[in-house]
Amino acid sequence: MPITVLIASIGDTILVMERELVEDIVIVGAGIAGLTTSLGLHRLGIPSLVLESSDTLRVSGFALSIWQNAWKALDAVGVGDILRHQHLHLNGIVTTSLVTGQQTAAMPFRATPNSKDIEIRCVKRRSMLEVLVNELPRGTIRYLSKIVAIEESGFYKIVHLADGTTIKTKVLIGCDGVNSLVAKWLGFKKASFTGRYAIRGCAEVNSSHGLEPRFMQYFGKGFRAGVIPCDEKAVYWFFTWTPTSQEKELEENPAKLKQYVLNKLENMPSDVRYYIEKTDLDSFLLAPLRYRHPWELMLGNISRGNVCVAGDAFHPMTPDLGQGGCCALEDGVVLARCLAEAFSQEPGRHAKEKDEEEEQHKRIEESLKKYAKERRWRSIDVIATAYMVGSIQQAESKLVSFLRDKILASFLAIQLFKKSGYDCGKLNNS
Repeated sequence: MPITVLIASIGDTILVMERELVEDIVIVGAGIAGLTTSLGLHRLGIPSLVLESSDTLRVSGFALSIWQNAWKALDAVGVGDILRHQHLHLNGIVTTSLVTGQQTAAMPFRATPNSKDIEIRCVKRRSMLEVLVNELPRGTIRYLSKIVAIEESGFYKIVHLADGTTIKTKVLIGCDGVNSLVAKWLGFKKASFTGRYAIRGCAEVNSSHGLEPRFMQYFGKGFRAGVIPCDEKAVYWFFTWTPTSQEKELEENPAKLKQYVLNKLENMPSDVRYYIEKTDLDSFLLAPLRYRHPWELMLGNISRGNVCVAGDAFHPMTPDLGQGGCCALEDGVVLARCLAEAFSQEPGRHAKEKDEEEEQHKRIEESLKKYAKERRWRSIDVIATAYMVGSIQQAESKLVSFLRDKILASFLAIQLFKKSGYDCGKLNNS
C-alpha cells in the first residue's frame, strides 16, 4: 500500500495537505457484498482495501433468511460451517391467513420421499458480518472512510475521501448500499420507493424460546408478517405494509409503532405474538422498501471500465423472497472469481510498463463485463419476482386476498424455493 504525503510549511508550521494511497482493488462498503467480495479475493491470494464510512462495523437490521443458494456462496468463501453451528436449521414454512384464521400453505424444508433437504436458517446480521471480518487480514477494512468523489486518471480511478485522503486504484467496486455513490457514477438513478414500509425486530430471551424451528408467515388485510427463530434464544420478526399519511407519523414514536403492529397482529397465535411484545423499543427498525426497476438493469451499466457495483448498490429489492442478502453473497463469489482471472495472468516478459498497465486494464474491464453478464438476468429475475410476490401477499383487495388465500398460496410459497435453487459456483473454476 504505497502512500504519498504532500507537505507544506508556513513559517515554523508544517501542514500535512493530503495523502494518496495506491491500491489494486478498492471496495466501497463493509456490508455483506463488500466483505464477501474481499474475502473471496483473499482466498484467491488477491488483496483488497475495503472502505467503510462508519467508525466501526455497521449492522443495519437484525437478521436475514439465508437460503440454500446463499449457503453455497458462504461455503465457497469458507465460512458456512461457522454460521451453521450458531443458527437453527429450519424445518419448513407455514403460511396462515389472519383474516380467515386458516393455514393456507405448508411446505417442509427437510427431505421427503419426493424432495431433497433444503437448508434454510435465519442468521443474525452481526454474526455474519463478524464471521466475514474475522477471516480477513488485519488492516483490510479502513473505517471512517467516507467517499465523496470519483475521478478518472488514465487506467486508474482516483477516490476522494471526506478526510482529504485520495486513493488511486486499478479496480473500484461499489458495495455502498441502496444510496450508492458508485452506482450514481455509473449512471443509475436513485432506487425507487414502493410505497411500502417494513418494521423489523428481534427478541432475545434468557432461556429457550421453545418455538418450533420453522418460518411462520402471516397475511392480513394489506400487510404481511413473519416470525423466525434464529437460535435457541433469539426470535426475529418482520411486518410490512403500506401506511397512510397518518400512520407514517408513527415513525417518530416507537411505542405507538409497537402497539400498531400488535393491534394488526391480534389474531396471531399468542405464543408467537409474545415475542413481538417482548421486543425492546430500541430493537424496532422502520425502513422504506425500495427496489431498482428491472429495465434499469437491462439497459444500465453494471460495470464500466474498471468500476462495478454489487449488493444493494446493484440490485436493491423488496424482501418478499428473502433474497436480498443471498444475492449479495452470490455477487461476492462471482465477482471475486471473475477478477481473479484478470489478476492471475502474468505480464509479458519484455512488455513496457505502460503496455503492462494497458493490458491489465483490458483484462480487468473484460472480467467485470463477464461478472455483469452473469449477474444481470439473475438479478432482474429476482427483483421482478419479489415485487410481484409482495404485491399479491400484501394486497388489500378482497378479490386478490381471496385468490391469494385459496388459490395462489402454494404458488407464492414455491417462488421462495425456485429462486433459492441457484448455484453461484465455486471461487475457482478449475
